[in-house]
Amino acid sequence: MLVDSFGRRIDYLRLSVTDRCDLRCTYCMPPEFKDYEDPAHRMTLEETARIAQVFVGLGVHRVRLTGGEPLLRARFGDLVRMLGQIDGLHDLSLSTNGTQLARYAGTLRASGVTRLNVSLDTLSRGRFVELAKRDALPEVLAGLEAAKREGFDLIKINMVWIPEINGDELHPMVDYCRSQGFVLRLIENMPMGDAARKLGSRSLQPVIDDLRQRHGLIDKVIPGGGPARYLASRDGQFTIGFITPVSQHFCDTCNRVRVSVSGTLHLCLGQEQNLELLPMLRGGASNDDLAVAIRDAVARKPWQHDFNARPEKMIRIMSSTGG
Repeated sequence: MLVDSFGRRIDYLRLSVTDRCDLRCTYCMPPEFKDYEDPAHRMTLEETARIAQVFVGLGVHRVRLTGGEPLLRARFGDLVRMLGQIDGLHDLSLSTNGTQLARYAGTLRASGVTRLNVSLDTLSRGRFVELAKRDALPEVLAGLEAAKREGFDLIKINMVWIPEINGDELHPMVDYCRSQGFVLRLIENMPMGDAARKLGSRSLQPVIDDLRQRHGLIDKVIPGGGPARYLASRDGQFTIGFITPVSQHFCDTCNRVRVSVSGTLHLCLGQEQNLELLPMLRGGASNDDLAVAIRDAVARKPWQHDFNARPEKMIRIMSSTGG
């Protein structure tokens, strides 16, 4: 097992396959951003699968593929099939912005992806353009329809909560997700980079209380290794989750680490401790060597982030870290 110095078991890996994205969501990637990883410094698909295999050997049994937008990575389906052959990997899921989902939903389901997280901050086409800098809402909604037809075990809609921009869409989004059978997750904006900090972060706690009372929601647990806390309708027909890294952090139960497309192991989303795995991958290190280095790094995993105490500290943007 992977256990850090605070006794937290690490059983969840978020594995980035690209830092590129076809959207420019304000809180994630500045519109002018062009500082993508050099292709020579990106892990190959085979290196990515090898890293996953080492982590699974250390007791990680959940892997989420992230980006950027992972469906932009060439031969992405090949990677999914490689990962599907790893003994001990019980849960393979994907985070996506949904723009390519209509094209790939069938392949993903057939290749072993069982759960999807789809970013969708608005149901307004004009507001989508304002937030993402591209007129792609019809493609995202079509992708969600395709995913629903393919019968994924769980489809979650991730809505970053920015009251000044999409605060009036909370109840329409609840109605949409309820009608489609999707799980809605509201996320407090995290101060990752200047663009995200300028938007600010708002507490979801008053929203949680209002929704609980308005819809008669009760506590619920659903599959997945992430940090969301969930409420559900008493008839079980609707579930909503809340990710609150700013107003009520979940660091004491953190069970995850991230590996970027450049092979950087990030131990905490809101801290800078890391381990460069790519030089080891290309320098002749054995899987045992990698496992030892990962164990040593996880032992240095910090207790919590500094989003509240030092928000200016994080200059990494989300897309380059791995969502």
